[in-house]
Amino acid sequence: MNLVQRVEHWGDTHHPAWLDIVRILFGAFLCYKGVDFLMNMGTMLGLLGSRMSFGSFSLMLMSNYVAFAHMLGGILLIMGVLTRFACLIQIPILLGAVLFINTTFYRPFSEVLLSIVVLLLLIAFLVVGNGPFQMLKFPEGERSDTI
Repeated sequence: MNLVQRVEHWGDTHHPAWLDIVRILFGAFLCYKGVDFLMNMGTMLGLLGSRMSFGSFSLMLMSNYVAFAHMLGGILLIMGVLTRFACLIQIPILLGAVLFINTTFYRPFSEVLLSIVVLLLLIAFLVVGNGPFQMLKFPEGERSDTI
């Protein structure tokens, strides 16, 4: 049994029911943030452009990836389908937010603590998976969150 299968088995056997409620609320929050990023695309482009020196096409591609990955990942987390995949597509976004965008703790209304909490939740759900409350139930042997 390799490492991925052992982590997957551990996550399946040690999954409390209250963690599913946290997963569903967390998915709703990520959907909200994705819609919020789409509604404020100009602000996000300005922030990314001031922090990183990429071309305008790269900035637009990155900002659209952030918004749609949050919306898609949030929907997948709410439904409990492909949970580990949803976490994997969002971890690079949150690493970038913690390391490059939200770098100061002392600024008023800084979101660095929120970014760290979201990153930790993504890592936690990457390990534990989707749990017993999920939209689609697969027959034994087939997994919805196997990558």
